[in-house]
Amino acid sequence: MTAPQQRTRARKAVIPAAGLGTRFLPATKAIPKEMLPVVDKPAIQYVVEEAARAGLTNVLTITGRNKAALEDHFDRHWELEQALEKKGDDLRLRRVQKSQGLGEVHFVRQGEPRGLGHAVLCARPHVGNEPFAVLLGDDVIDDRDHLLEEMLDAQQTYGGSVVALMEVPPEQIHLYGAAAVEPIDGVDHVVRVTGLVEKPKAEDAPSNLAIIGRYVLDPSMFDLLEKTEPGRGNEIQLTDALAEAARLDKPGQGVTGVIFRGRRYDTGDRLDYLKAMVRLAVRHPDLGEDFRQWVRDWVDTEEGKHPGDDTDWSVTPH
Repeated sequence: MTAPQQRTRARKAVIPAAGLGTRFLPATKAIPKEMLPVVDKPAIQYVVEEAARAGLTNVLTITGRNKAALEDHFDRHWELEQALEKKGDDLRLRRVQKSQGLGEVHFVRQGEPRGLGHAVLCARPHVGNEPFAVLLGDDVIDDRDHLLEEMLDAQQTYGGSVVALMEVPPEQIHLYGAAAVEPIDGVDHVVRVTGLVEKPKAEDAPSNLAIIGRYVLDPSMFDLLEKTEPGRGNEIQLTDALAEAARLDKPGQGVTGVIFRGRRYDTGDRLDYLKAMVRLAVRHPDLGEDFRQWVRDWVDTEEGKHPGDDTDWSVTPH
């Protein structure tokens, strides 16, 4: 690992959002999964807010078909704003306007679903030859935890690319990319990544450190992605290109990992989405206190202890 030095800080963020959201069907048949509400904001707004807080106000969203609602959300809605102004509803007016005041949000279509690596490659004309962040819309990081800022700092210090790592139970590592790592002297939560495996079996995983949906990438990653052959699922995997980068030993290249021990909400999984809804709802400035008390009371009721099972879930996948 090269000696710490300061480099150009990333200024742009890329949010891949072209997925079909099949795990949430039928809800996502006509609504992009990124627009599913988490309390009173769509999931993608939390991610754009995180980027803006870290100083990345130039955001490129990689979309696909039937994703026009994303562009509408970050655009002005003059009729709605005028109606709220006429009613004197300043609070809701400010909430509506916040989504369009987070920075410059741009959109480009992926064209065909060829994997996360290909989605990132679609950002090349917009990003140019400078480091950039990639934020997956399924992963929401609690606003009390500044993971992205730490990753931007690490990329400035060590160069190359930076991935976010989180310890997961060994039986869950097959759901993620897993990292082999070496410690960096004098640094507690930053490591050198020596290898990466995409969704390994538990017995084949190099560790229980999983890659979660935050990256800060060196522009050289575009050249690696151009050469990366389709891998798991016949898709171009970002993890495969990062694994190649991890083998580079030139100064300022390679891959660094920031180990995250904070609060993360996986809104791409139905059960975790419901957990995220509750965890964020109890903190909501308007709803939190009442909702927290209701949950406490409800779990002690007959319905809370023994919910009815008369709903027909026969066509719901498990």
